[in-house]
Amino acid sequence: MATKKPFKKDFRKDIREPQKSKKEENKEKIITYVPDMKVSDVASALDVTNATLIKKLMSLGMITSINQVLDRETIELIALDFGYEVKDEVITDLTRYDEIEIVDDPKDLVKRSPIITIMGHVDHGKTTLLDAIRHTRVVQGEAGGITQHIGAYQVDWNGEKITFIDTPGHAAFTEMRARGAKVTDIVILVVAADDGVKPQTIEALEHAKAAKVPIIVAVNKVDKPNANPDLIMSTLSSYDLTPETWGGKTPYVMISALKRQGIDELLDVIQLVAEMEELKANPNRPARGTVIEASLDRGRGPVATIIVETGTLHVGDIVVIGNTYGRIRTMNDDLKRRFTEALPGTPVEITGLEDVPQAGDIFMVFQDEKLARQTAEARASKVRETLAKSMKATSLESMFGDKEVGEKVLNVILKADVQGSVEVIKNMLEKIDIEGFHASVVRAGVGAITESDVTLASASGAIIIGFNVRPAANVKELANENGIEIRLYNVIYRITEDIEKALKGMLEPTYEEVVTGQAQVRQVFKISKVGTVAGCYVTEGYISRNSKVTLIRDGIVIYKGELSSLKRFKDEVKEVKQGFECGISIVNYNDIKEGDVIEASIDKEVEVA
Repeated sequence: MATKKPFKKDFRKDIREPQKSKKEENKEKIITYVPDMKVSDVASALDVTNATLIKKLMSLGMITSINQVLDRETIELIALDFGYEVKDEVITDLTRYDEIEIVDDPKDLVKRSPIITIMGHVDHGKTTLLDAIRHTRVVQGEAGGITQHIGAYQVDWNGEKITFIDTPGHAAFTEMRARGAKVTDIVILVVAADDGVKPQTIEALEHAKAAKVPIIVAVNKVDKPNANPDLIMSTLSSYDLTPETWGGKTPYVMISALKRQGIDELLDVIQLVAEMEELKANPNRPARGTVIEASLDRGRGPVATIIVETGTLHVGDIVVIGNTYGRIRTMNDDLKRRFTEALPGTPVEITGLEDVPQAGDIFMVFQDEKLARQTAEARASKVRETLAKSMKATSLESMFGDKEVGEKVLNVILKADVQGSVEVIKNMLEKIDIEGFHASVVRAGVGAITESDVTLASASGAIIIGFNVRPAANVKELANENGIEIRLYNVIYRITEDIEKALKGMLEPTYEEVVTGQAQVRQVFKISKVGTVAGCYVTEGYISRNSKVTLIRDGIVIYKGELSSLKRFKDEVKEVKQGFECGISIVNYNDIKEGDVIEASIDKEVEVA
């Protein structure tokens, strides 16, 4: 009797080749491309195993691991073989989350802690004052002492909290502001009563005024025998910091940080100013704030000190900070106390980030970890691609190319060789007013143009004007990197002429002094009947026989004149290029010293676009 064969073959075929539903057949086969996709990411998007994709890549001659990043061209080639199409992911404005302004309902706003930055001259007691304030907090009921420094901390005073930022100085303060961070509510300007107002004091003051925040002046070291607080108040009054006791609006507090005198009064004044500022935030929303400092810890990985400006931050929250992201693993303060949440105005140190962020980076909480990662990667990719294009150019021509209706201000940073020139030029610039257009002097000082000037110019959108001064090579390089224009003059009226023409949009073709090169004086020779000959090494560009020359000493212009001779060994030459030595003498001038810089220039007619 014949037996019926089982349907094993057909059964196996059905197992191997299951019938596709109409829904699956109609499903679009699309890969959403995001920057820096790894092999594992592409395999997941194609719905195949990592091993299958690695074999496919091997057939194309590529030996890869699951963590290797694939470029877009390779992903498109692989996707085509699997029947997929590659499309760019359209990430919303979350890639620019630091520019998004979320308006809270006034009913949701509650009082928050004020955020204070202490600034001033390097030797006037900023660190001592910070230590005195922290010590006050510890003495008032927190045993164990200060165990850790994290760059920001809180003081409990009269039942309320005050947050202090311990930054390296005004340059760091402005660098953060240039990156878009507006974390400081009040600035305390520390001035030593026995030393008076110094150039760094004025710099700190200008940075604080540019940030448009209230200023409290703390006159330190009033216990010293030679202390003169009245002189400080008189000097700062000329910078619009008139004391309240003299009918002005600026609070002055007399303190001795070393002896911890006046600290209570200072804290009371801070609370009073904060009350007047009506500082509020909404704690019932995703947190947002700023990075104060960050580092890589061997044991804990990337660590960042942040200040929560609005919302409430929790352990476990997913955050994007600048071009990195992560899930917050721990939060603690400077006493190593652990927190599970941080309210507005609270500084905490966090761990759990993928990479080290930069000071001044803005952070925001995301609900979706995948979206957070994609946003951080998109931002990193965007920064890499647009770095050169995104550099802002600040120049007389660019400032006034856009004819918008209303008042326009040209911010100027002015540096000159002597204080008399500074005052004259500043007064002349501030008097210029052409149909609502005017110049505003953000900083005016004596001495060479410095990196601090360039940083302030970047933050304030200013141009730098130098009168009989020159920037060092590193300063010029920094200015070029940031697109900041430096204009150099030796005749005062030309400064006002250029500014007036710029304000009118009438910068006409003019002769401009173009620097062709610089040489450093290595040795000085006194030769009878000839005078002083400088043995030089050309460090930049070239020196030509018909050049005008400027002798610079410590960044200050000492003399301007013409070349008397330019020699290589014993021969007179027309030109000496960078990297070669030469002998230089200047017409009717012999006071040349080792270390001086001789700058060569020519007059060239330049047509301003």
